[in-house]
Amino acid sequence: MTSYTRAMRIHPKPARGSHGTPGPYGAPGIRRGRRRPGRFRDRRGRGLRSPLLPQHVPAYNTRSDEFDAIALEAFAEIDANWHDQLAGLDIAVDEIPRLLPRDPETVEWPDEVTADGAVPLARLIPAGMDVHGVPTRAQIILFRRPLESRAKKGTDLLELIHEVLVQQVATHLGLDEDTIDRGPE
Repeated sequence: MTSYTRAMRIHPKPARGSHGTPGPYGAPGIRRGRRRPGRFRDRRGRGLRSPLLPQHVPAYNTRSDEFDAIALEAFAEIDANWHDQLAGLDIAVDEIPRLLPRDPETVEWPDEVTADGAVPLARLIPAGMDVHGVPTRAQIILFRRPLESRAKKGTDLLELIHEVLVQQVATHLGLDEDTIDRGPE
């Protein structure tokens, strides 16, 4: 059996100086730019070469974009039946509700708020005046995250948003929810 011995070279530690100082990658005397984490796609400041996804790919849309499309689809039937009465109404989407109950166990929401227990799903803000005296339009605010967590994607979410919008429009117009679903007679 043959044994191989490898000769090892022992390098003395370089002295601290301008050329003997190890660089960021361990080689003495080589000065390279600092690595900045998170900037791998834009290394030299020229921007991205191309978009990550083309616009016609379904993955291009964000979850917020998908929710907005579902909300518009759910509101389309209501708007078709009540377009003249809803001319001064805006629909908005917010990520999470900004209003929370003080005591979640015994919460009583006003008619302007559609909620599932202690979590609001939508809110109607009636027309009025802002702090500068400018008239504002009535607005229904849908809360995206609570609605998405209560329904799966697709038809369940569409039905839930439609139901919430029917409740809010009924409150806005002062009518019954069944009347809103059937349309004006």
